[in-house]
Amino acid sequence: MAAALPAAARLWRQPARPASRAVALPAPPRRACVRGEPAEGGGGGRHDTRAPLRTSARRGAMGRAGRRLPALAAVFYGALAALVLLGVRDVLFLYEENRCSMTYMYEYPEYLKIKLPKKTARRYPAYELYLYGEGNYAEENKNLLLTGIPVLFLPGNAGSYKQVRSLGSIALRKAEDVDFKYHFNFFSVNFNEELVALYGGSLQQQTKFVHECIKVILKLYRDQEFAPTSVAIVGHSMGGLVARALLTLKNFKPELINLLITQATPHVAPVMPLDKYLTDFYTAVNNHWILKAQDLRNLTTLSVAGGFRDYQVRSGLAFLPRLSQHDSALSVVSSAVPRAWASTDHLSIVWCKELILATIRAFFDLIDENTRQITEDPKKRMSVLHHHFVRHPAKTFEENPEAFTELTGAFMWIPVKASKWTYSVYNVSNVFFLIVFLCVFFLLMSNFFFLLRILMENISHFLLQATENHTVMFTVKTDTSSWIYGCMNSNSSMCLEATDLSWRAELLPTTKVVILKLQDYTSLSHIVIQVPPTVGNKYTLDCEFFREDSRTVQLPVTHLFSFGLSSSKILLNSTGLLYNVQLQHFNRIYQAFKIYIESHCQSLKERKPSVYRLHVPWSHEDSIIVAKVPSFTEISAKLHIAQPQNDSRVPELNIYSSSDCQYEVILKTSVLQVLGQIIRFHAGALPVYVVSNIFLTYGGQLSTLMSTGQCSDFPLELVRTAKPYKVEPLISIVVFLQGFNWFREIWESLSLPEVDAAVLSSQDAWFPLVSLILFVFGTGIAYWSGVFFSTSLRLFSSLWLTLIRPTVLQKDNKLITPRRLCGVLSLALVSWTTCGAFAVFIIYLQYLFKVIKLHVNVRAEQNMLNGDSDCSKETSQNSSIYTVKNQSSTDSTLKATQSLSNSTTIAEAVNSLKMHVTILNLFTWIVLLNLPSLIYWLKNLRYSVRLDPDPCRSTAIILVCILEILMNSSTSEVKSSKLLKIAAKVPLPLSVAMLAFGRMHLYKSQKSAQHLNFSGI
Repeated sequence: MAAALPAAARLWRQPARPASRAVALPAPPRRACVRGEPAEGGGGGRHDTRAPLRTSARRGAMGRAGRRLPALAAVFYGALAALVLLGVRDVLFLYEENRCSMTYMYEYPEYLKIKLPKKTARRYPAYELYLYGEGNYAEENKNLLLTGIPVLFLPGNAGSYKQVRSLGSIALRKAEDVDFKYHFNFFSVNFNEELVALYGGSLQQQTKFVHECIKVILKLYRDQEFAPTSVAIVGHSMGGLVARALLTLKNFKPELINLLITQATPHVAPVMPLDKYLTDFYTAVNNHWILKAQDLRNLTTLSVAGGFRDYQVRSGLAFLPRLSQHDSALSVVSSAVPRAWASTDHLSIVWCKELILATIRAFFDLIDENTRQITEDPKKRMSVLHHHFVRHPAKTFEENPEAFTELTGAFMWIPVKASKWTYSVYNVSNVFFLIVFLCVFFLLMSNFFFLLRILMENISHFLLQATENHTVMFTVKTDTSSWIYGCMNSNSSMCLEATDLSWRAELLPTTKVVILKLQDYTSLSHIVIQVPPTVGNKYTLDCEFFREDSRTVQLPVTHLFSFGLSSSKILLNSTGLLYNVQLQHFNRIYQAFKIYIESHCQSLKERKPSVYRLHVPWSHEDSIIVAKVPSFTEISAKLHIAQPQNDSRVPELNIYSSSDCQYEVILKTSVLQVLGQIIRFHAGALPVYVVSNIFLTYGGQLSTLMSTGQCSDFPLELVRTAKPYKVEPLISIVVFLQGFNWFREIWESLSLPEVDAAVLSSQDAWFPLVSLILFVFGTGIAYWSGVFFSTSLRLFSSLWLTLIRPTVLQKDNKLITPRRLCGVLSLALVSWTTCGAFAVFIIYLQYLFKVIKLHVNVRAEQNMLNGDSDCSKETSQNSSIYTVKNQSSTDSTLKATQSLSNSTTIAEAVNSLKMHVTILNLFTWIVLLNLPSLIYWLKNLRYSVRLDPDPCRSTAIILVCILEILMNSSTSEVKSSKLLKIAAKVPLPLSVAMLAFGRMHLYKSQKSAQHLNFSGI
């Protein structure tokens, strides 16, 4: 009998096995346990050793099979976790280098606190308003006699009011350049660095405070000659959303703001929808801007996204909702902004010098000379923003440019017999004009003239057809003045009057380009290029006539499942200045490619760099790379916005090439970047998939407990029960049926919300396999989080055993005691009077402490049981030698019986421990989702003891009551429950509901967990 006990103890330490191998630990025959022990009722006889050997062999084979399955599962889920980490690595680390320059203050920055009305200060004690200044300018503004143009900066999530310094400093330098004819006063709001991107309870409060600040700011200018009637707003991150929310206030006058610039603001949806207040705030703002779009036409809005360097707010979220896109709204990515051409991370967008310069230049161009404030003309505001943020023509903005310009001078003609030619000049101190006749080229110079001309009879065939089917293209080095003109119907060798065509040009890095379709300029007889002085520099002009279709090449992209093993390739023998490579079938956000461009040239002479631009026609998200020639360049091709359904345009790779060079373009699917796109667009939904997998595992444990009487380990049960086919087909069927009106009417009559997958599909952020991929990723994360959690418990219990002597396992027959009831009431009071997340965190720590304590006691009892078994075995052997001592044999039997009882208690404790570990693992994710509101409450504790509004107050009270019961229950009580059969079936529908409605509403996972824990009772 005694020899059976070590084996039983070892069995309880192993993972749970199927029912056929479950051990009920009955009192076995003594001879089956101890070979040297005599049979009952007789002396020593032959010992039957075959049955123990067969049992041992069977157990060994089954143990090897049982060990093989966890090993394979660990390898499989380890591979899944590795894929997730590769995607995270692509998002967080594999992006273009930071090409932004840092902005510097030339004088010490100062922030003057603006005194607010007592009522406002009392209502919003945590918020403040500041005025930015430097040096003498700051000293002059201390008396608040302001004469400039007011601009209000709103920081974002955990942002500081001091982030206004880059805008304020560069605007001050720009004002000095114009002798303070115009200048701006930059104000900034201190939101106490609140985590409004994760806790939405304070967004409405911030919006109302900004309204009060606008009224205070405008009062500061009340007695000035050019007093402003509106304020321009620059909002970073969530500050831009707060600015948009101003228009939803009932008592807000829309004319108080006429210009809004947002930087990396998630307009479409929250990055992490952790509470109902956050999602409701977004819904209210976006619905207002969509339904009241016509009423907002007086407000000009610019949204600037950071590009792929910004992993906190992906650029797709920063684009204003499409239905609100009207003539006064514009969305761009910083990589496409002229003269910046750089992606920015979430913080550098507020100090990136190139981007801040574009913003300040736009501010000064927006000034109305009559009112000395920002113009009230919406068309001019949009023209200025397009000029600086979309297509810069390489010249200073002019509101009403002159229709014609006078050109004077003498002319000299020199023949040029080529359709493509290059003109270079060194160290010229005088301005001269290079004149191109549409079929005859000629050059005009001031004081020193010579003329280039091609006679009609010497023009090639395609030039004769240029008036309808050809394009003329000029490229020159950069300059910011007018440089290209069109002469109207001049038949002489002089062009006295011309129209300015510089507005048709486009500024690119190292060059400026103008492409003219000749069919649009049939009335022009000459093209005139003004060459500026080039003292100490080289001026280069490239010109050619070409057919557009001859420079357009189609390149089909590789399939997603080619995994980079196949490629698409084209070879361009450059004879011109521009090639357009159309990327066919490149229109979805989950597509990602690597484009390799290798340039070879026939000669080694110095050449101007090549410019590669990835142009996305349906959104302003272009990216530009400058490469030396010859060179090997790698370009990442992926989208922020999917192609709209009604848009048939194709993304293009524009290659501004060098003549007589060969370009080889190779395109391959990038698996790592595909994973990165999945993580970038759907990482916020991964907690939902993890919790859904835990739900399924918990249901499997309840089913195993009901059928075998034992609770299986979390990792093994996860492998067995967490299958995507249990949940995904049902959601897909519902999404499919919602396409029918009759089903949609029934669905709405039941007051059920729309399935998140359908909403994401309407936003072009969903594709058929993404849910399956995310579910498998969630399974891998759940598996390794469970392993990590169990390992951490073992480490804590080991530390506990070395420091504290464990207590004896005791069975508590009462779930509710006066002491526990008082604890529940105390935590409920804490939740109601302070913060619900604080009460949840306390009950979590209490639960964690009890589970660690249970783990310590189980390990201690198992160690004691092993020691007792060895002692019992030794006593039994002694009794077989000294048979005359019958009393010793009786004592051995009593000890074995006691050890058997202890092993049964330990087995029940082990089952309970497995169940508690699963519940605690689930509860850990719930606590993590509630941490933002807890952090917010702790930061604002000095202002208010009670968090209001509290997103988890009522949920916390229910969770405290449920978990207080669960942490004191055992599997024996669960097995005896009549509702166990029903409770085992509850997790599956909860898992389906989580995936159907929780992807865009993470806070719903708390309610699902609440229902699951309730079913566990």
